[in-house]
Amino acid sequence: MSAWLLPDHIADVLPSEARHIEELRRGLLDTARCYGYELVMPPLLEHLESLLTGSGEALDLLTFKLVDQLSGRTLGLRGDTTQQVARIDAHLLNRRGVTRLCYCGSVLHTRPDRPHATREPLQFGAEIYGHAGLEAEIEALQLALHCLRGAPVADVSVDLADVRIVRSLLAGVPVDAQVLERVHAALAAKDASELAQLTRSFPVASREGLQALLQLYGGAEVLDEAEKRLGAVAGVARVLADLRSIAARLAQVRVSFDLADLRGYAYYSGLRFGMYVPGASDALVRGGRYDEVGAVFGRNRPAVGFSLDVKQLVAVARSRPLQAAIRAPWGDDALLNAEIAALRQQGQTVVCTLPGSGSEVDEFSCDRELVNVQGRWVVRAL
Repeated sequence: MSAWLLPDHIADVLPSEARHIEELRRGLLDTARCYGYELVMPPLLEHLESLLTGSGEALDLLTFKLVDQLSGRTLGLRGDTTQQVARIDAHLLNRRGVTRLCYCGSVLHTRPDRPHATREPLQFGAEIYGHAGLEAEIEALQLALHCLRGAPVADVSVDLADVRIVRSLLAGVPVDAQVLERVHAALAAKDASELAQLTRSFPVASREGLQALLQLYGGAEVLDEAEKRLGAVAGVARVLADLRSIAARLAQVRVSFDLADLRGYAYYSGLRFGMYVPGASDALVRGGRYDEVGAVFGRNRPAVGFSLDVKQLVAVARSRPLQAAIRAPWGDDALLNAEIAALRQQGQTVVCTLPGSGSEVDEFSCDRELVNVQGRWVVRAL
């Protein structure tokens, strides 16, 4: 095997894409800062038990493990950053009021989480702790949309769901974890026959309510139909009212609902959302409410947030023009070097042509040159 071949689903990022990714990263963090989010930088690896505490089997299977040569303990290379940020909120900051945190860094996956995905996503996320009201969900959605607009990407649509509906339908129903997992899978796959088989011993109201969810996807009319068919179930009317309130604040984008979508069921405690754009094979953004995320760290308080993969985002974001640059000769002339230094101090890109060779660049467009005119170095358009 050639020494320069990389592992499957791992790739170098070359200049053109690297510049775009870095510009997106900076833009995302600047956007979050405008909303009052503070930047944190959790470590790439932690003790495995801390990294996976409360995260479930799915993240465990995605996590690379290794042995710490100093302590002999098992370490994990993070597959997601949310648990780490929850630990920071609970133990290092331990604030009493609302805390807004953001981050952007690489995560590693043992296998791709979707077709053609990298195993080294660059994960950006923003999380708000300490507020149980709908205002937190609305802020998270608005920030995520602001981030996508800044990329920029067009024709964003938002899909909303809420795990509390299924929980209400299953309240008081004795069911073991394995069957429950299969029920969730059948709902997500819209598999009516499998769902009927799994729920044949459930109470009539629960069984019929779960079957009804398979048809409850689409536009705003879904909420009206859900109210007719499920409104009598304790807690469901409140959830539907919350979804209406949230959707009303998203008038600038297309909003849809899928009340049987249970991706991340074990993780989310309420609203969950995905954001989609044409050209992307999966959601660009995923997020929602996950109030139990800090419980394993001894501090169970409200939490809402979202994350996205900047490498996935760059594939659908509008390409950006090349950076304009000035071509200059290389030399020992003090006036020349002073002029080059002054231009760079002003933020200009100056590419010096080394003696005997030309400069080959993909990311700069040299539209000007620095030339000597009667003893003075001046910038001239090419």
